[in-house]
Amino acid sequence: MDPSLILQYLLSGITKGGIYAVVAIGFNLIFSATGVLNFAQGEFVMLGGMVAVTLAHYVPLPVAIIGSVVTVACMGCLLELLFFRKLRRHSVLHMIVITIGLSIVIQEVALHLWDEKVRSLPYFSGNEISSVSFLGASISPQVLWVLATVTVSVAALHGFLRYSLVGRAMRACSSNAEAAMLSGINIANMRTLAFGMSAALGALAGCVISPITLTHYEMGGGLAIKGFAAAILGGLGNPLAAVAGGLLVGVIESFAVSQLPSAFNDVAAFGILLLALFVRPHGLFGSPSGEGVREC
Repeated sequence: MDPSLILQYLLSGITKGGIYAVVAIGFNLIFSATGVLNFAQGEFVMLGGMVAVTLAHYVPLPVAIIGSVVTVACMGCLLELLFFRKLRRHSVLHMIVITIGLSIVIQEVALHLWDEKVRSLPYFSGNEISSVSFLGASISPQVLWVLATVTVSVAALHGFLRYSLVGRAMRACSSNAEAAMLSGINIANMRTLAFGMSAALGALAGCVISPITLTHYEMGGGLAIKGFAAAILGGLGNPLAAVAGGLLVGVIESFAVSQLPSAFNDVAAFGILLLALFVRPHGLFGSPSGEGVREC
């Protein structure tokens, strides 16, 4: 295979993987703080793009993106307050079914609000035909925006969780909820904050990928599945491991395009996931004892 073509597939995979990583980090944030696997996480990405597209008709693009992130973050907090705060004592399976049900409800609401048409934000810089050449491979300027957004988001989240007082409180809740409560930490508020931050990250991802992948009311389900695969592959509970898992899933999916029919792209990615879980059930970077939950 031509080296420039290999590089092109690699860059494409890194771009996809970056988005899967953001969704996986959302899974990790909520799971670490609440123990809930939120399969409505992909809908936050969809809502971020849809709300931004709507706002962009009335306000400048940067304001529309900020407004979308804030709006979806509030939706995430509202979901936690209305559903999960009252249902924490239910079984894990029950909670998963609830999140899947919420995902379907959000999709149906989005269908009625925005119909089935595909929408997109304008390119942040350049356009769909402009590209940057890198070692023989062509890169869309929007891809650079995606990679920069993922990098800054991951770095900011890492700094927040490790060095800020609120971030340390959130980590304490994930490590030992009872001890955190005895220390005076409001666990309920930390859980609400985790949902809000997770929704905000998803919304931001939905905005930056909208010019490339377009935005559709059904896109959330596929992203949730890929993000969950990335979270499990890296090690559930470890946000930084989710980045590695997301990039790996994205690269595998991208190279599968060159070797397999498009219908088997997902099969290749999840085949690697299943193989990894047979070898390391706790994920590539997770800890058998669950200590990965405390790693940030």
